[in-house]
Order: sequence, then C-alpha cells, then structure tokens
Amino acid sequence: MARETTYLELSQDGGGAHKFYEVTVDGTAVSVRYGRIGAAGQLQSSSFPNVEKARAAAAKKIGEKVRKGYAPAVAGQRAARAVTRRQVTSAPSTARAVAPVLWRFRTGSSAFGIHVDEDRCWVGNQAGDVYTLSHGGEVLARYSLPDGVKCLVADEFWIYAGCDDGTVYDLSSKVPFGAYDIAADVDIFWLDIHEGVLSVSDRSGGLTVIDHEDEFQWSRRSSGSNAWMVRADERAVYHGHSQGVTAYAADGGAQLWHTPTDGSVLFGWQEDHTVYAGTGRHTVQRLAKATGAVEASYRCDAAVYACATSPDGRHVFAADYASSVYCFDADGQRLWKLGTGGGSALSMQYLDERLYLVTTDGSLICMDASEAAILAAQRGSVPTAVDVKSAAALPVFTPAASPAAVATVSVAAAPADGVVVECVRQGGRMRVQVVSGGFEPSWNVQFPRGIREPGARYVVDGLHAASGGFYRVRGEIRRLV
Repeated sequence: MARETTYLELSQDGGGAHKFYEVTVDGTAVSVRYGRIGAAGQLQSSSFPNVEKARAAAAKKIGEKVRKGYAPAVAGQRAARAVTRRQVTSAPSTARAVAPVLWRFRTGSSAFGIHVDEDRCWVGNQAGDVYTLSHGGEVLARYSLPDGVKCLVADEFWIYAGCDDGTVYDLSSKVPFGAYDIAADVDIFWLDIHEGVLSVSDRSGGLTVIDHEDEFQWSRRSSGSNAWMVRADERAVYHGHSQGVTAYAADGGAQLWHTPTDGSVLFGWQEDHTVYAGTGRHTVQRLAKATGAVEASYRCDAAVYACATSPDGRHVFAADYASSVYCFDADGQRLWKLGTGGGSALSMQYLDERLYLVTTDGSLICMDASEAAILAAQRGSVPTAVDVKSAAALPVFTPAASPAAVATVSVAAAPADGVVVECVRQGGRMRVQVVSGGFEPSWNVQFPRGIREPGARYVVDGLHAASGGFYRVRGEIRRLV
C-alpha cells in the first residue's frame, strides 16, 4: 500500500496560532509530526495490528485537528514566524580591577535569560537550554526547550521562559508546557508577566498583552522600534524602545506618559515607584512611574546592556558592552567599575549582596557585591572563582506538547490528592475548569493548549489559586478515563 501523508496548518491573522500537523500512514505504522510552521517539529510514531486500524487512527487524528480549525496546506508555502536574535558585540573591559566572582557556570551558548529567587538561580541560553542552580553553584536540573530562550520571567513562584519559537513555557510544574503562544507576526524581543497577564515587546516597537488563557487583550504601536524593555505592575505597562519609554494603563485604555531617553532603550528594570532604562548612549535613567519624570541618571563608559538595583534602589548596577559592571548610589554617583571576567553581561539580578550576571560567552556569574568584597577587589584581591560543572546524571526536562505526553489514569474518580479539571467550550473558546469539590468552579486553569480537548478530564497534582483569579498548575497532569 502506498504511503499517504496529510499536511494541515493553523495560522490565524492577529492570533497566536502558527502551527502545522502532519500525519503519515505507511502500512500499519502511523507517524505524526507537529510544531511551528517553518520548524522541523516533533515526531511521534505508533504501530497498529493491521492497515485498517492504522488508517482509522490517522483519520481520527486528522478529524480532531480539522475541528480545531486546521486546514489542508502545502508545506513551505507559508513563511515561518519572524525571529530576531539579538546581535551584540563584546569588548574587553577597561577597568583596572576584576569583579570578585565567587563561581561561574558555562552554559555553552550566549545567555539572556536569568531569574534569581530565594530558592535557586535560573539561566536560559540561545541553544534553548535552561539550567537551575543553587546559590552555592550546584547545578540542580536542566530544561531542554525547542528554541533559543529570549528571557526568563517570574510571576509569584511561577517561572516562564520566552523562546524564539513564539512559545512561552511554564517551567514551574514537573513537566514544562507551553502556556502562551505569541502571534506569528510578533517578532519577540522581551517579555514580562504580572498576575498571569503577559506583556510582549517586539522588533517593530509594538506592545502586545495576553491574558492567562492565552487570549489577546490589547496592543499598541509606539513611536519607536526595537523595543527591548517591557515591565508591568498592577497600574501600568512600561514599554522601552528606540524613542524612549512609554507607559500605558494596565487595561490598555490610555497612554499615561511618554519620556524620551538619552539614546535607544536596550534594557529595563523596575522597583515599586520607579523604572530604570539602560540606553545605547552609556546611561541608565531612573523614571518616576507616576509621571515619567527623569529622577536621576547613571553614566557608564559604553552602551548599557543590562541594569538592576538593590532593594528600593539604594544601589544601581549596570553592565556595558565592554565587559564592565558598575555600581552607583541612588543619586547617580559612581562608586565602582570592575571587569566581569567573563564577557559582557546581557541581563542581571541582585539578591542578598550578590550580583548575578548572564553573559555573551554563555556564563552565569555569581559575584560578591558586598562593600568589603568590592574594596578588596579594587585593591587587587579577589577570590578564586569556582568553575561549576554539570553532573553527568543531571535530570533533563522537555515540554509536554501533546496528549501522548500525558499519562493516563485508568480510574473513574481522581485520587485523593488530585484535582479534576474538565475542558469545556464556552463562546467559541476552550476553557479548563475545576470540577472537584472545594474549589471555585468559575475560575479557569492555565493549562497546556496542546491537550485541550472538548469533554476531556484530567487529574492535576499541585493546583494553586493565583492572585489574578485563576488557577495555575504546579504538579503532574494525567488524563482521567
């Protein structure tokens, strides 16, 4: 019997979907390839007792996709999504002293993503690798994502990785899953998330806002381009681009203010009442969130790639393209400049007198930012940096992208420690609602899009109510049959 292949695509104008689904029947074997249009995708294969059952299984898979809006297409005719990988230069530092680096972990590829909290450190690189480490430098786990990591963002204790393939992956549960799918015409530069609402800045200077159900809320087009900054809180979204910083009301209803900056914005940071914009003209500027007024400026010796602050902005840290890192007091006085000893920092975070940097050479660097350590470094006395190695048996987690990746629970009721959720269609949208007792039934669940099927029920371990009025998954997902 001849080999039969059916190729389908789902690409929505202004929406998030830009995917293909290909089913091939070859005798008693059925293979399914799926993913982003223009990418190789993922492959799954199954075998059946006879040709008839193989063809029936393939027809069922195709029918399910057609009902979801997929349509026959010709592979290669529709373009892949636009992806701009940030091209950065890195020069040697002109600082006389090197920073007091405690440990360094080399990920193997240029790294932009970083998140540091009380429990661990996260780093994501352009190869799609995300590692977690202890504050002492022990490598704990690795996530292997399908494409380069643009940035890592946190919302309470949920961690998300925004990738070049347009997917934002939730890394908080046992198995990572795609929580948001960015529209194909949005060339992602940076992301931020607040109470489940995702803000995306892009190459054209646009801003797109998506809610926890992965549904478009609003968008704005700024006067500039190359929007490398987006920060959000309960009041507003702060958008930095080539023409400055613009603040929009959280509901998208109005522009609150716009402030031109000293050069294009290359990075952004926020505290409770202020935002910080690192610019291409060697400056970090502190802006009042309420009015956009420039409150202070912090002058570096080269274009600023990253910035951060200690709590309440008491100290302001910056990194430039010349592999240097700076510290200023709140008023703008430069306190010190040191070489990173490991490339130019592309992002950074501060926690408990330590400054964590991710760099052009793919390193996650932990430096001692205490006053005593900096004084010693300026005199030429620095600790011997520990070169952290990854364990051979390190666990590697990959995303669950389809129903085949979800375990099946062959019971009629959920285990005592599980929560049952059900996929229901409401107003043309697929919702995931809690149906177990003791939970608020009107709240929806942030759930992998790939396993949302009408009428399907799942058992979820570790379901947590979020402050935005929905639930998030922090445990294992298993299909209930």
